[in-house]
Amino acid sequence: MKATVSSEHATSVLTATIRLNPADNVVIARQQLMSGASLATEGVSVVGLIPPGHKIATRRIEAGQPVLRYGQIIGFATQNIEPGQHVHTHNLKMGDFAREHTFCVDAKPTVYEAQPATFMGILRSDGRVATRNYIGILTSVNCSATAARAIADHFRRDLNPQALADYPNVDGVIALTHGIGCGIDPEGEAIIMLRRTLAGYARHPNFASVLFVGLGCETNQIGALLNAHGMAEGKNLRSFTIQDSGGTRKTVMKGIATVEAMLAEANMVTRQPLPVSHLVVGLQCGGSDGYSGITANPALGAAVDRLIQHGGSAILSETPEIYGAEHLLTRRAETTEVGAKLMARIRWWEAYCARQNAEMNNNPSAGNKAGGLTTILEKSLGAVAKSGSTNLVDVLEYAAPITSKGLAFMDTPGYDPVSATGQVAGGANVICFTTGRGSAYGCAPTPSLKLATNSALWQRQEEDMDINCGGIADGVVDVDTIGEQIFRMIIDVASGTRTKSENHGYGQNEFVPWQIGAVL
Repeated sequence: MKATVSSEHATSVLTATIRLNPADNVVIARQQLMSGASLATEGVSVVGLIPPGHKIATRRIEAGQPVLRYGQIIGFATQNIEPGQHVHTHNLKMGDFAREHTFCVDAKPTVYEAQPATFMGILRSDGRVATRNYIGILTSVNCSATAARAIADHFRRDLNPQALADYPNVDGVIALTHGIGCGIDPEGEAIIMLRRTLAGYARHPNFASVLFVGLGCETNQIGALLNAHGMAEGKNLRSFTIQDSGGTRKTVMKGIATVEAMLAEANMVTRQPLPVSHLVVGLQCGGSDGYSGITANPALGAAVDRLIQHGGSAILSETPEIYGAEHLLTRRAETTEVGAKLMARIRWWEAYCARQNAEMNNNPSAGNKAGGLTTILEKSLGAVAKSGSTNLVDVLEYAAPITSKGLAFMDTPGYDPVSATGQVAGGANVICFTTGRGSAYGCAPTPSLKLATNSALWQRQEEDMDINCGGIADGVVDVDTIGEQIFRMIIDVASGTRTKSENHGYGQNEFVPWQIGAVL
């Protein structure tokens, strides 16, 4: 059975609840409902207090029976649940059941737009296309983080307005530091993944130039990193270490001088009309709630369909947050090989959790549960909606470069900063991030659009949100209309319009490579 969302909640007639599929035995509260409230469309009355975004039983569900949302199993009743009662962690839990992982049955040819849209992008001399124009300072190890930040701080417009006064086309100088790079197996998976991530950032078109700063004695030697990825130093890629430079102060001064020598060329850019096919959008959700899979996620999916029809690409990620909904993606796999690659990543995560004595259902956070999400199955079914309806064309390892057009899946954790870091390393030049609880997040050097799932969040935290998708749940606008709005805003942001998170200065602290394996 495929997950579907009824259009009932997008009509102008506002009801107390949202029904997502005729087969469901729960509905979703639009607002807080008091005991005794009549749900006329369902023929039941509310029993107890129901928070907004939470589930209400529409018929008796006996202990052990499945609970259905989106027409899919999201868990099993742990006790008898009567019509009108709240359905959540106190009476619903995960359980094992068979899912049919059919490959390719829903794959269909993409109908491309005859006249693809354009955006005002930056064309690099080697053909890469940027949406921003930064100079980046990357570190090989945590030990060089302080020096790298001191170099970048010299060029902060709020602290030193004159430093970039002559370079208005440079968006800034940013330091992306991390907590690893040593104390790991020099030949193992951890260092391979870290080097792939750093190489992806060093190659990212949103960086006009990059400076690597190391300590000198770390496991993650800069030269080895560059050699592993076929990179060589030149005028736009420089490196040195604290030890070879003679200490921290001399390193900072050397770094400032190096960046100053890069600025004039970095400033010599102009934006020009370029096809949307050059856009790669990373899809994220964080601080999800019961509305995420009803409003912002399907609306983002509608925008992704448009993007791909115009020749662009999108990256769905967060493997633990598609768990339980992966069968919907395998059905859209363009080839059996792509579907098999996705299932291989699912099995890796099951084994990974078993080794760590963890459960996949540990994923819904406290905020997710407060917002109405009970199990990872429920969360995943809503999260997959971000991917739209086009074919799944590839499955990538963490931070691997995206080389195909269309929808790709990248294996990442569900933790947003780690996941988005992998997407940017893979080439994402715009991020779209849905949130129901109010995640404040940015992702330099890639701009991040924030999509609010409900109007209460928009009203409370508008200074952090770029688009309000809550009108879908309010019954005043439909998914497709918001999808078009998101698509147009993606084009505007790619053309240089700043996002709310950029205005707040988010992005440097949110660089978090995936740390995997033993720390020695």
